[in-house]
Amino acid sequence: MAPPSIVVDERATESTDAIIQKEVKRKWTSYIWDTFDKSPEERRLLFKLDTAILTFASLGYFIKNLDQININNAFVSGMKEDLGLYQNQLNYMQTAWTVGYVVGEIPSNIMLTRIPPRYWIPAAEVIWSVLTFALSRANSAEQVYVLRFFIGLAESTFYPGMQYIIGSWYRKDELAKRSCIFHTSSGIGSMFSGYLMASVYHLGGKGGFKGWQWLFIVDGIISLPVAIAGFFVLPDVPEISNPWYLSEKEISLAQKRMELEGRGTRQPFTKSKFKKIFSSWHIYFLTLLYVTFNNGGGGGQPLFAQWLKASKDPVYTVAQINAYPTTTYAVQVFTTLVYAWTSDTIFKGRRWPPILFGACSNLLCYISLAIWNIPTGWHWFCYIYMGSGYGLSGLCMAWAHEICSEDNEERALVIGMMNDIAYVFQSWLPLIVWRQVDAPNYHKGFISSSVLKQQQQQQQQPVEPQDTDDSATKN
Repeated sequence: MAPPSIVVDERATESTDAIIQKEVKRKWTSYIWDTFDKSPEERRLLFKLDTAILTFASLGYFIKNLDQININNAFVSGMKEDLGLYQNQLNYMQTAWTVGYVVGEIPSNIMLTRIPPRYWIPAAEVIWSVLTFALSRANSAEQVYVLRFFIGLAESTFYPGMQYIIGSWYRKDELAKRSCIFHTSSGIGSMFSGYLMASVYHLGGKGGFKGWQWLFIVDGIISLPVAIAGFFVLPDVPEISNPWYLSEKEISLAQKRMELEGRGTRQPFTKSKFKKIFSSWHIYFLTLLYVTFNNGGGGGQPLFAQWLKASKDPVYTVAQINAYPTTTYAVQVFTTLVYAWTSDTIFKGRRWPPILFGACSNLLCYISLAIWNIPTGWHWFCYIYMGSGYGLSGLCMAWAHEICSEDNEERALVIGMMNDIAYVFQSWLPLIVWRQVDAPNYHKGFISSSVLKQQQQQQQQPVEPQDTDDSATKN
């Protein structure tokens, strides 16, 4: 049962109107960060929210991607040989994680509209951290499959759940930046996993563990404290939130901000509610958009690392094989932030131009790799620059929050559905087009990514709800 809404003093509510509605001339500094044009009270609230939500969200997504991507780094760093993984076992390990992720996402996001998120999400983080420790003791592919399934199930709560929470606290001019800052931590986590594997590989033999086993142990050591901290810093949604770092007046201000934004509060899930959601174009358009984005990449494969490992002239070391591909994620982090700032400022809230640019960038890379017989330097460029298409998730999610702003349950379900159906495709598509035995020349994969990116381009311009009046969200 959901906790009762917080009751605030009416005088405090009246004062929030003046704080939020106060008009100021936009300064150039607001293009750097959006709070510079807001009142001191609203700026203080946003500072507290950013410190709590963005810090926890970014650290949580960092450890999620660290724990998700480590299987690839372990695979190319001795796990393949030690466990005899010479067929398509890596594909099956990735699929086991994806199936768990798909099973858990939509039920988890529905639960977030019923119970306090500050308990649900950190508890799941603790579970996946413990299971990551357990991977270090796996001695067969079958054991890895089982552990990866439950890790995926636990991790399914985090990304769509935190996107739902971010969309519950921030207004349109604040949303894309924070959603994208949150998403950049995935690239940082993927980068760090490569550096971490390059470092802990030398621990091989210590304590009776191989280098790749130490990767899972260190991952767990990093993850567990972040998970526990979530119980203390993660707020719920504004209408039921009462965190220790927000005053009653600040909670009232947060609620008023969402009211002025037209962001709906929690309502019961009813038969008519489900009918309304599934009879709207929102859920279908946004899900299709996210499917093409999420599956228009490398299918979770260590493309760059496997190309380096297959190289005969020159031959790269284990440290180099793990370190060089991190440049792809550095490009992801940089371009994600560029997309967020340009979307909010230069494009005045339009989300589709950066999405279109990222899709075109990846199209160039995957078409080139599909040709394959290209100069070595161009191979390097494609593997590195394909990161420019990895950072579009935050913009897609921000767009979904804006389109579904009036209905809290629709927003939660659409966010969960977008991510879930994308991973439904990711659970089987890599087994066909990203087969381990085809590495490093994944011709089918490069072709399919090119087609999906082209489809993503075609979906951008037909719908521009944020450019119209409020009726756009009532369709």
